[in-house]
Amino acid sequence: MEFRLLGTVCVDTLTGPLPLGPAKRRSLLAALLLRANTPVSMAWLTDCLWDDAPPLHARTVIQGHVSRLRALLMGADAQAYGVELATLGDAYVLRAPETLLDSQRFEELLMLAREQRSPADSVLMLKEALSLWQGPALTGTYASAPLQAAAHALEESRLATVEQLARAYAVLGEHHRAAAVLRAEAVAHPMRETLAAALMTALYRSGRQSEALDWFHRTRRLLADELGIDPGRELADAYAQILRGDPDPAGDRSPGGPSPSDPGQAPAAHRDPGAPDGFRTAPAPADVAAPAAPPRFPRIPAQPHPGTPPHPHPIDLLPRAPRGFHGRGAELTAISRAAAGEAPVCLVTGPAGVGKTALALHWARRSPAAFPDGRLYADLRGFSDTGEPTPLEVLREFLLALGVAPRRIPESVTGAAALFRSLTDRLSLLVVLDNVRDSAQVGQLLPGGTDCVTLITSRHRLEGLIASDAAVPVPLDVLEPPDGTALLAGVLGEERVAAEPMAARRLAELCGGLPLALRVTAARLAGRPQWTLAGMADELADERSRLTYLAVEDTGVSAALRLTVQQLPPDAVHHFTRLGHHPGSHFDPYTAAALAGSDPVVAAASLERLAAAHLVTEAGPGRWILHDLVRLYARGLAPEAGAGALTGVLDHYIATALAAADTAEPGGEPCFVLPDGFHRPAAVRDFTDRAAAMDWLAAEREDLALAAAAARSAGLEDRAWRIILLQWPHVVWRSRDGWVPMLELALAAAAARSDPYAESRVRNLLGWVLSEEGRTADAVALLEPSPGLARQAGDRLGEATALINLAIVQAEQGGLDMAMEGCGQALELARKEPDAHTEMLALQHLARMQLTAGRPQDALDSARTAFELGPEHEEAARRVLLTTVSGEAQLALGAEDEGILLLDLAATEAERAGYDVGAVRALEALLRVAAAPEYVRRYEEAVRRLADGG
Repeated sequence: MEFRLLGTVCVDTLTGPLPLGPAKRRSLLAALLLRANTPVSMAWLTDCLWDDAPPLHARTVIQGHVSRLRALLMGADAQAYGVELATLGDAYVLRAPETLLDSQRFEELLMLAREQRSPADSVLMLKEALSLWQGPALTGTYASAPLQAAAHALEESRLATVEQLARAYAVLGEHHRAAAVLRAEAVAHPMRETLAAALMTALYRSGRQSEALDWFHRTRRLLADELGIDPGRELADAYAQILRGDPDPAGDRSPGGPSPSDPGQAPAAHRDPGAPDGFRTAPAPADVAAPAAPPRFPRIPAQPHPGTPPHPHPIDLLPRAPRGFHGRGAELTAISRAAAGEAPVCLVTGPAGVGKTALALHWARRSPAAFPDGRLYADLRGFSDTGEPTPLEVLREFLLALGVAPRRIPESVTGAAALFRSLTDRLSLLVVLDNVRDSAQVGQLLPGGTDCVTLITSRHRLEGLIASDAAVPVPLDVLEPPDGTALLAGVLGEERVAAEPMAARRLAELCGGLPLALRVTAARLAGRPQWTLAGMADELADERSRLTYLAVEDTGVSAALRLTVQQLPPDAVHHFTRLGHHPGSHFDPYTAAALAGSDPVVAAASLERLAAAHLVTEAGPGRWILHDLVRLYARGLAPEAGAGALTGVLDHYIATALAAADTAEPGGEPCFVLPDGFHRPAAVRDFTDRAAAMDWLAAEREDLALAAAAARSAGLEDRAWRIILLQWPHVVWRSRDGWVPMLELALAAAAARSDPYAESRVRNLLGWVLSEEGRTADAVALLEPSPGLARQAGDRLGEATALINLAIVQAEQGGLDMAMEGCGQALELARKEPDAHTEMLALQHLARMQLTAGRPQDALDSARTAFELGPEHEEAARRVLLTTVSGEAQLALGAEDEGILLLDLAATEAERAGYDVGAVRALEALLRVAAAPEYVRRYEEAVRRLADGG
């Protein structure tokens, strides 16, 4: 059920809009909704339904409309939505959750837009807010003074939102989009001068100066003819600035972040997502074959990076379907019945090992056509010791799956949740939330659509969710003996179970009816065809009576696990006990080998044996997981091995991440010396190309974060900050993807060791991420100590990089003189080292700052010096940026033909390399002097690619 005021006043339901009848009744509903959850007096309702002279029987008419409206709402099951039309003395109150009222959702999205630091996020919220409008507000109601005033106020809010959206587009440099949204409103409201001024500015910035001036004269004539007045100050100022060729008419400011410093410098949201502005590293010892750190601008692949909108087939994040599923007919029926409701939340509860996840996935997999828009899945790890994902992390994965580009995902959980609800509002989607600890953990993860189903599993009853969201509980108990024997038969074969029916039933009972214990027992029997079920039952019964190795919820699990482990070969047992100490959630043969101190070939063979015994589960090709109870059991078998296993896996992650960084971004210097006592793994994964390395970093992001946290907790801070810092290729490629908490952990680890070298390096990367997020003041505060720390550590190149990064954010804040001085100091340090890459980086940013400061000849000289040093063939992004600043400098010096030629060259190379940020920057500069249709087309295509690709 949804109430609409932003358009024709109506009540939408699953079966269509309610038949509200005459305009008076629609007006009554509008009056109640405008003051929802507040008593509305009979006098005000009378004013809303009639002019100055209401009829004598007005009270009776209103009572009749109220009675009919109440009946319509009750017939649509309003009570289930928390909707009630109540009488309070001489007043009425329509009680309804604010989320059901489109005008309230509109205001919520506006508030969220104002809270966003990034204009790109503001654009998302503002567009979502405007999409709620389906025509003029309060259409279909009586034109009384109170309702007309309310409609006018809502329309004013809508127009202000359009202007705010245009300002956000302007900060992003998307002036053609700003012009598009403003033009339609300016036509509809031709004498609204703020609209006309904003449209003129947007047209001018899009390279359409003649259209901008034409719009001014059109508006001036209309004001004179209709009102007999001259243009106001805002309109006149915009006109004068365009005539003067002012590069920043109207001085827009971002609704959620800083404004661009000048038209020749791309705003923060358009900066190269693959370039950490000089994130540099320091040399490793000569005997360490360590991979390298980044060139200044890592190569941008021509093919879309993961994070572009998915293909149009349905989304599917579900793990593979469970094998050998048996029974649970009543529970499956209960879930299906609960899922048939409106916006249902189904809650599968039961003890550990009872098969909640298997039931949920089996139900989710068996009817894919029921969810044409796809299925989402997240393991919230509410009962695991590996740490829970934050709601923002889960929402980020969901939004990426729904096609939201990484840079469009809001930074706050509130904003991300609002976007998720909005995107799912019209979808038919299944959301599976596995292993939920409490109701609060899922509050922000519920979809917004009435056709969406949320399926939750938990060991707890989650009564809060039942109360708040009418969740339907589906309790799951242990398997009854017939279902338990059926599960055994599915693994062992019908004939073997039928030959010993009583023994099979006894085995089911001894395993406590828990599917986990039954599967482990069945796997053991399957590998020993000569064993009888009765003999296994006798052995299991004896173990149950004396096992005290594991304090878990059911001794059937520990008994089954112990008996199974006893029959494994020594290598498999050794690997199994070490897997219990893994700080992450997934592992592959390399990880297992590092934990056990073996090699990947031996580890892979052991994993196959463990999988055959149902002790590990294959979650995907080459990736396994442990059930929580199995993890606890394995850890308890060798508690003394924990420290060695942890150090081994941490050093494995360091070595592998070094290899990934070297493959993803070759050509720089190693990130750091290796930690004391570093244990080199027997083998390190070989990455064939950049895509493979980036895929590994993306897939392992969660486990790398868990490993770093475990290292910090264990006092291994020297490993913690290295594991995090080595993810820089992934960080710079998806810079606005929630990296700050992890980098703050790295900074704390570096500070705990009083390591100025590490602290400076982490501050450089974290400061760059903060500046990319639009948090310039935070970035400055973080980066200011970095040069001194690098100097203290004797890290000359690190000091140069820190000075450059600090200069960039200082320039964004308007401190150009200080910024240029910092770049000059960095240039001297790089030349003393000497290091051509760092020298080029300093010159590149110095040239941009000199151009912004009105020193085009100095900028051209700096760019030419950088070109003489390189850049290398693969550094297309650097060449594009240097060519662009050279072209803009030539324009500023009056050499228009040379400037246009250079800018066209920069744009062409950027397009060829797939470097859309550089293409947009070069084409924006071109359009200011040469508004050829070809340039407009290429600019719009580059902007579209950039928006689609995140």
